[in-house]
Amino acid sequence: MRRARAVVVPEPGAPFALREVELEDPRPCEVLVGMTAAGVCHTDLGIQAGWPRHLTPMVFGHEGAGRVAAVGAEVTGVAPGDAVCLTFASCGLCPRCTAGQPAYCDSARELNLSGGRGDGTTPLRLDGAPLHGGFFGQSSFATYAVVHARGVVKVPAALPAALAAPLGCGAQTGAGTVLNRLRPEPGTSLVVLGAGGVGLSALMAAVAVGCDPVVAVDPVASRRDLAVELGARAALAPDAGLVAAVRELTGGGAHHVVDTTGRPGMLDRAVAALRPCGALAFVGLGGEVTFDMMRLMTKGVRLHGVMEGDSDPARFIPELIALHRRGLFPLERLVTTFPFEEIGAAVAAMRDGSVVKPVLTFG
Repeated sequence: MRRARAVVVPEPGAPFALREVELEDPRPCEVLVGMTAAGVCHTDLGIQAGWPRHLTPMVFGHEGAGRVAAVGAEVTGVAPGDAVCLTFASCGLCPRCTAGQPAYCDSARELNLSGGRGDGTTPLRLDGAPLHGGFFGQSSFATYAVVHARGVVKVPAALPAALAAPLGCGAQTGAGTVLNRLRPEPGTSLVVLGAGGVGLSALMAAVAVGCDPVVAVDPVASRRDLAVELGARAALAPDAGLVAAVRELTGGGAHHVVDTTGRPGMLDRAVAALRPCGALAFVGLGGEVTFDMMRLMTKGVRLHGVMEGDSDPARFIPELIALHRRGLFPLERLVTTFPFEEIGAAVAAMRDGSVVKPVLTFG
């Protein structure tokens, strides 16, 4: 057993509590990673609030970066000392995984959202009792994490950990939705609803491939300003004139809209802002949504539900790093770092909109 510090949620919706925990040694297909950074994502907070009580206490966190401390006997591709980015878990065996679509793995729920490994066990202990974890295959709000080898992507040692961490979820979700699913042609218009970490990652990807115009929509003025600095032709508040403004900016309606809000009212306006045969991709967590079927049919709207940016992380994360090296994916513009122990301040800053992507750093 290895001792670590972890942010433990004792029950659904309860405040984070820093506790000392224990971790098992990695199994043959697992990797032990010493964390150097962990992004804070709205998904951590949204899912935590509705997390099943019987799966608590729980360790969340799913945008980890660190260095390999130990590997299981069957692990290849990474070795102790390697810098790595952590991402979601997948089985590697089902039809979706073998087709290069691990974001839709048949075992995704068991491996990422069951409170442990796919077999129901957990490598974590709290005061000698099992502690739920394995959130998105990692539970990276801790100084160490035991993760499946398929959720580990080697990254350049020179890449700052605070930039590597968001690549595992938020950055690949936003950028991948554009680059892997929508695949817009240069000169086509793209609108991003919500200028948080996911939305601005989508925006940067759209700018990188030559979309024009690119338009951002967000209620926070500072995020709208940042969107323009990152290449958006315009950034709009989600007020009553939004649809008309988008249609005017895009010459009759957007070719593509990426929604990161998950809000039914915004999705309805997104459809209204599309031109005929336009595409709407939604990545935000939300509830049930009702669409006007006649509007969808007569406009020929294409709807895309997207998980993790349609990414195969082993291939796509290196592609994002290459874009960053070329200056086309300036992820550092989104990141603000906080010491691990100040996770409460990081969460507050994200909630009030003063920070786009808070990243916890480990001393």
